[in-house]
Amino acid sequence: MTAWLVRRVAASIAIVFLVVTLTFILMDVAPGKPMLGPTERLADPQAEAILNRQFGLDGPLDVRYVSYLRQLVHGNLGLSFGLRRPVADALAEAIPNTLLLAGAALFIDFLVGLALGVYQAQRVHRIPDVVLGNVTLFLYSVPTFWLGLILLLVFGEWLGWFPVAGMSDPILCPTVSSFYCAIDRLWHLALPALTLGFVGAAGTARFQRAAMLEVAGQDYIRTARAKGASERRILLRHQLRNALLSFITLFGLAFPFLLTGAVLIETIFAWPGMGRLATDAILRRDFPVVNAAVLLASTMVVAGNLLADVLLAIADPRLRVRNGGGEPA
Repeated sequence: MTAWLVRRVAASIAIVFLVVTLTFILMDVAPGKPMLGPTERLADPQAEAILNRQFGLDGPLDVRYVSYLRQLVHGNLGLSFGLRRPVADALAEAIPNTLLLAGAALFIDFLVGLALGVYQAQRVHRIPDVVLGNVTLFLYSVPTFWLGLILLLVFGEWLGWFPVAGMSDPILCPTVSSFYCAIDRLWHLALPALTLGFVGAAGTARFQRAAMLEVAGQDYIRTARAKGASERRILLRHQLRNALLSFITLFGLAFPFLLTGAVLIETIFAWPGMGRLATDAILRRDFPVVNAAVLLASTMVVAGNLLADVLLAIADPRLRVRNGGGEPA
């Protein structure tokens, strides 16, 4: 188990390194120039040369790449071209907001998805199962940004039940300093979290329904039923418990979905998170911010998948050792 974990960690680091390297190269060869200052200053070749030298863009690609890696090893993410501030400071403000949104969406995803999957499996091929199956298929098929726009239009613009932008009232609640401000934060969080959560829950429900039905055909389920165990006990103690092993895998797969979905959702709802920061940086060709955002996103993705594999190995003893080598199957 230890040797496998070391290999997985090393592979994860290599993947992150490869992603960051490709991002650095692609941002450099892409057409266009970084917005280093006002347009009138960039129109002056001398001023543009000074800005390029100031931000370290006047050297060849290989020299800048080595310099970037050297700074990265020392924990320096660079200086943002557009924000004129350290990238680490900008990310420190944005990451908690993204984690709040992703955590709320993950809670909705797993809670609703698990409940619907179990409910459908208990009523397989009946009307509720057919109706919910089509609804979840529809939600899983629609683009996340499209659903966000629909919810924004209906519940934010037409009905006025929820705010249409931001994460709090900038006048009354610039910070969460009271119970009212905590409710205000949740009120602003509702639409973006529900958008991400519902799309994820649709896929989770379909996956969990299939896992429940697969477990239902196992010999130990038939044995428990033959011994006179109640259907409730069979569901909770045998069927659901073993079907949750596949549910752990979904936990790791949810991270990429939430991170990629948050980029668009944060832009639509003007949520000041890492996704919106990265989107603005791409439009400005703000290399340091884009590289740092990709670094954090890829790290979260590989960490989520690694955590899912470890939890799966812990939950199922059969996966802990393979061929006597201490490696999960």
